[in-house]
Amino acid sequence: MLIDVTHTSHTRARTGIQRVVRSLREALASQVTAVCFDPYERVWRTLEPWEQANLDSLEPSPRRGSHWPVTARLRGTLRRYGALPRSAALREESGPVLVPEIFSARVAAALPALFARTRGPRIALFHDAIALQLPEYTPLSNVTRFPAYLRELLQFDGIAAVSESSRDALTSYWRWLGVARTPPVVGLPLGIDAPAARSVAVPNDDVPTVLCVSTVEARKNHLALLEACENLWSRDIAFRLHLIGLANRETGAAAMERVRQLQAAGRALAYDGPVSDQALEDAYARCAFTVYPSLAEGFGLPVAESLARGRPCACRWDSALGEIARGGGCAGLGSATAPEIAATLERLLSSRSERNALEAAARARTFRTWQDYASGLVQWASTIPRLD
Repeated sequence: MLIDVTHTSHTRARTGIQRVVRSLREALASQVTAVCFDPYERVWRTLEPWEQANLDSLEPSPRRGSHWPVTARLRGTLRRYGALPRSAALREESGPVLVPEIFSARVAAALPALFARTRGPRIALFHDAIALQLPEYTPLSNVTRFPAYLRELLQFDGIAAVSESSRDALTSYWRWLGVARTPPVVGLPLGIDAPAARSVAVPNDDVPTVLCVSTVEARKNHLALLEACENLWSRDIAFRLHLIGLANRETGAAAMERVRQLQAAGRALAYDGPVSDQALEDAYARCAFTVYPSLAEGFGLPVAESLARGRPCACRWDSALGEIARGGGCAGLGSATAPEIAATLERLLSSRSERNALEAAARARTFRTWQDYASGLVQWASTIPRLD
């Protein structure tokens, strides 16, 4: 099989989609060849060592976008014009080609050349339609690009949506466009990283820690969370808020400014930015529970990962998050306004018995691993015929 990792192999960021791509590729390591589109050479090729290092990296990066070093740009340009030997052509494969990223217009234009290198079905992952559902919370470039991306998905033979909610959003959009013939779309919930096989004691519950693992961007609703926490702190309710996640400079600036204001006021608030997997495991182990106030998700990895580690999570109960939450271990946030978040946090902070019950429910749950997910994806792909 071939798997397109064009964006992920050019960044060390570990936000949601990059984590999906890295985990899927690792789970399929013996079955796939990772490839990328080189816009300077203008060819699909296998990864160079520096790109493979990006893909394999376990360390977080403060840089969100993809990055091509000047030397790589120059090398690709020289190859294109024949001043250096061209990259080896991709070997033709018999299995499917997997495109798990939200691809750019430039990659979309090059997809036919990638599809020509395999005789198997063309399979894309679909993450969410949030750019259309909540455009006011989405970077303008994403909103502008997204309708074309949804139309470009029609050239695939099958689409694996990361949740039933995401599947419904995609098929509803195609119906609204009046598309008569669409590829089959299946809702295939993602896997998660298995919890670390070790135990770290929770600190004194007299001052519990509430953990929020999420990129800091508008739709993740940090401003409402911070307002809710300030409401509790102003009433002398003792707890710590621990934020982990990469900040989006375009849509997360207001939340980051509020973080700085609250820290300057002496509130018990820590923001660590992106952290290593080890540091993330430690944060889960040391918190009393987690909060995920996001307004909309395609799946909701942090909710599932919190529950898999036996930590209750306060989150919304609708759409994709509801698909996870309804299995137990979660406290509802309503529509996740600041008053609703404050009320839920206050209840959990004051009721050890409710936290114990939610923790027991969380520990009773099982979640599919990335290996389970990859196996299910490959099995489903094997049933999809190539239509051309």
